[in-house]
Amino acid sequence: MTPTRSSAARRARDIGLDVRAPKARCDDRHCPFHGRLSLRGQVLEGTVVSTSMQRTAVVERTLLHFVPKFERYEKRRRRYLAHSPACLHVPLGHRVRIAETRPLSKLVSFCIVEDLGEAAFRVDSEEAAPPIAAPSPKEEAA
Repeated sequence: MTPTRSSAARRARDIGLDVRAPKARCDDRHCPFHGRLSLRGQVLEGTVVSTSMQRTAVVERTLLHFVPKFERYEKRRRRYLAHSPACLHVPLGHRVRIAETRPLSKLVSFCIVEDLGEAAFRVDSEEAAPPIAAPSPKEEAA
């Protein structure tokens, strides 16, 4: 008879992508490493701009689109709602890799699979923005 493995000894499963499995464990059923969620389709990279929702992050991609009439580029952006597994602990402003899954809700069809580190530019939340200083009495008199 083979001894059964405890849930603490369970390893992260292979998700079919060339990403490192997280060291932390989670009990999330929508985690591709520790749950039953399968991945398919697109694999994209972007920056986390919001983590206000429970287990969901907003990932933004910025691209340049050429406008032939003016012979210049314009910035365009696309925002994806992606499931954020508890085992990854992705903070605001980090670059992440997201992979397409089956629809998890009305707007969530991607899942974060890898944290690529801090982004080149910093994303500040409204709470973290410094307060606007009041003008000094000398500036008011002038």
